[in-house]
Amino acid sequence: MTAGLWEHWVLPGIWITIQLTLYSAALATVVAFGVGMARTHRLRTVRFLAGFYTEVFRGTSSLVLMFWIFFVLPQLVGWALVPMWAAVLALGLSYGAYGAEIVRGSLNSVTPAQREAGVALSFSPAQRMRLILLPQAIPEMIPPFSNLLVELLKGTALVSLLGIGDVSFAANLVRLATTESAEIYTITLVIYFVIAFLLTRGMRSLERKTKAGIGQKTESRGLMSKLNWRQEMEVAQIPKGGGTGA
Repeated sequence: MTAGLWEHWVLPGIWITIQLTLYSAALATVVAFGVGMARTHRLRTVRFLAGFYTEVFRGTSSLVLMFWIFFVLPQLVGWALVPMWAAVLALGLSYGAYGAEIVRGSLNSVTPAQREAGVALSFSPAQRMRLILLPQAIPEMIPPFSNLLVELLKGTALVSLLGIGDVSFAANLVRLATTESAEIYTITLVIYFVIAFLLTRGMRSLERKTKAGIGQKTESRGLMSKLNWRQEMEVAQIPKGGGTGA
């Protein structure tokens, strides 16, 4: 692959993929927290509407939703979104529905004693949510949110069907220009892996900070920590006498 193809197609495609991931993740986060907290609301009507949204968008293809927003929505409302924002809207709404279930489950995992403490302190429902439930639930949300973020990154490849010049679209153009399928698609796999790896590391760092913020012990997952742990276990299994006596 020549330097010109890399500079003019692949590098801009990487930046567009990163933009799509970040914008869609921001929208999905807003949707996830809004709908997820509504799923735990005391009013049955609010819970029903939030549940209806979740079921509809979890059961709808992101690709079909993207086409519907781009091709059908303009006929209904009289204005059209550019492909980039149509893709962000479709991905954000779809993955936000999955994120809403993560938020709901994490909020419900907070022990009832914590909720009762908020009631005893005469906190309003909003204060209990902000001061008690969310600080304890957010650290539990981050690992599944990390997985969902990686899935969102991989889902951005769908936008190439709208003609958006992301990494997948650029890879196809390079393949058509050079007829070198193996090289370009191998490079594309590596690009997605590197971006996903960086996102995962960032989410792990965020998880450690949020757990430290509420006094929870953080788990070290580095290679050296695992090796040290194994060495400590081996030392602990050695008899104090240094061997078996006769």
